[in-house]
Amino acid sequence: MRYFIVFSYFGKSYHGWQRQPNALSVQEVMEDVFSTLLRKQISLTAAGRTDTGVHARKMVAHADLDLPEQPEELVRRLNSFLPEDIAVYSFIPVKEDAHARFDAIERSYEYWISPKKNPFYMDTAYHLRSPLELSKMNEAASLLLRFDDFECFSKSNTDVKTFLCDIKSAGWVEEEDRIVFRITADRFLRNMVRAIVGTLLDVGQGKISVADVKTIIKSKDRSKAGVSVPAKGLYLTEVKYPDRILKIDG
Repeated sequence: MRYFIVFSYFGKSYHGWQRQPNALSVQEVMEDVFSTLLRKQISLTAAGRTDTGVHARKMVAHADLDLPEQPEELVRRLNSFLPEDIAVYSFIPVKEDAHARFDAIERSYEYWISPKKNPFYMDTAYHLRSPLELSKMNEAASLLLRFDDFECFSKSNTDVKTFLCDIKSAGWVEEEDRIVFRITADRFLRNMVRAIVGTLLDVGQGKISVADVKTIIKSKDRSKAGVSVPAKGLYLTEVKYPDRILKIDG
């Protein structure tokens, strides 16, 4: 039976989600633990791949499993074997052709900025001392919803068929002792969110204007956009799917 597996991880110790030949990945750790407990080789296909050091508060992967026990018991056993920075939450039965990556209709990210030095944000937020004009940053963020080609924010030499993305919402808010950027789209390009944040921070610091952001997007030139901000402040927070993929008995 095919299941969607909901889990999270703290990305500091990993070179992203995807298994790599010479670097530790979340996929490698999880597949090894799954395979050990279920006594067969298990392959996990995730909703997407996060870059080195990026965190996921909610990630989804699919796998074809013959569970020897109740899913709740397997969750308990998996979490006892997995390292402290990876946690599995649930198994959701889905239709046999459901796909964690291709069936996802929305993905959401957050990026955290710490305006003051805070040791508790050392590995979870980007410490930026410069004052920021959030109103201008939000004005620039709203421009993203008016475009669909984001080649200017894509990692160079990325092998993708299209740079088109449907951004549904994007904006900044102040929350307690941090500044948070939230963005939701149907899909994201490699390094896209970190490049967007870097560009919007340039607006907030007065290095470029709101109008410049429009010019940057139209240019489709990565060298004209801002630098990619550090991975430690980025979180995958939500992946949404249509109800039609759920397996309903009867």
